[in-house]
Amino acid sequence: MDQRTDITERLALSLRETRRARGLSLDAVAKLSGVSRSMVSQIERGESSPTVATLWNLTQALQVDFAGLLGAAPARGITVTRAAAAPVIAGRGEGVTIRILSPAETVGEHEVYDLAFAAGGALVSSAHSAGCREHLTVIEGALTVRSGDEAEHLGAGDVARYAADRPHEIRAEGGAARAILIVQDS
Repeated sequence: MDQRTDITERLALSLRETRRARGLSLDAVAKLSGVSRSMVSQIERGESSPTVATLWNLTQALQVDFAGLLGAAPARGITVTRAAAAPVIAGRGEGVTIRILSPAETVGEHEVYDLAFAAGGALVSSAHSAGCREHLTVIEGALTVRSGDEAEHLGAGDVARYAADRPHEIRAEGGAARAILIVQDS
């Protein structure tokens, strides 16, 4: 077996084992990494060799380094994700950047996001699972949060907690805004 095939097979096995060890579905890894579900599946089956960019997105989503995915022992101690390296969810909302702050293994239970809104930006969401709640803390600017038929206007330092198991949205009011969002499934 040549070295390239060996690396592809080790990567496929390690990615699959790491994802399963963290209790993540293919869909969850796709959401966290921005890599399509089909591409993650192809890599796990050894049918595709990822680009460096794809591998980087996967390692950030799974919180392992390149060596960790190739079977090296994980580093111990403090794990740091630098601001520029935090995974970003693309294609959600309008005029909003969503950076993932929580560890990959908490997806579906407790998720933490850094939301940066451009003026007039909005994050409109369908109902999440039954009992799901969101906790929104405004860091800068002003936001309006709506859950079902209720709405509240928030300024810097304000915190809103609301049901997310119904349609809900967050909108920037009057300019750019920034917030921390915690999504908590029941």
